[in-house]
Amino acid sequence: MGSRFIKETRVVKTNRIFPSDVNNHNTLFGGKLMSYIDDIASISATRHCRQSVVTASIDSVDFLLPINPSDSICLESFVTWTGKSSMEVFVKIIAEDLMSGERKIAATSFLTFVALDKDKNPIVVPGVIPESSEEIKLHETADLRAQMRKNRRGESKKLAAFLTTNDPWE
Repeated sequence: MGSRFIKETRVVKTNRIFPSDVNNHNTLFGGKLMSYIDDIASISATRHCRQSVVTASIDSVDFLLPINPSDSICLESFVTWTGKSSMEVFVKIIAEDLMSGERKIAATSFLTFVALDKDKNPIVVPGVIPESSEEIKLHETADLRAQMRKNRRGESKKLAAFLTTNDPWE
C-alpha cells in the first residue's frame, strides 16, 4: 500500500452564520462548530483511506477568535499524519467578515480517525506525503501530538476504570 499526497485529502467547506447558530454572546455556538469540524474531518479521513472511518478522538479544538453573525466560516481539513490504522486530521477554521472581506484564523482542531473494514475491525492505512510548508510543518510536529494522544488515552482509561456506572441517585 503506497502513500498518498496530503493534498488528495484536502476538503474545503464554507458555511454562513445564521441567527439560530449563535449563543447568548451572539457568536457561533461552539457545539455547532465542533459538528462542522467532525463532519469535514471525517471526509478527509475517508478520502485518504477510501474505507469506513470512525472518530477515535477530538484531540483539540482551540477557539481563537469569536465568530460573528456577519461572518462566514471556511473550514479546511486534511490528513497530516498516519499510524498503522489511525489518521490525524487537521482542521483550519477561517472566519470571513462578509462586509469587509477580512479573513482571520478563528479556530484550529486536530482529530484522530481509525479506518475500519466491513466487520468494523481496524485496518492499515496509507502513509502521507506532505508538500506545502503548512503540510510539512504539521507532519513534522505530528509525532509529539501522537505521543500526547497516547498518554492522554492511557490516563482516560485509568480514570474510566475508577469511575462508577451507578445511577446518580444511588
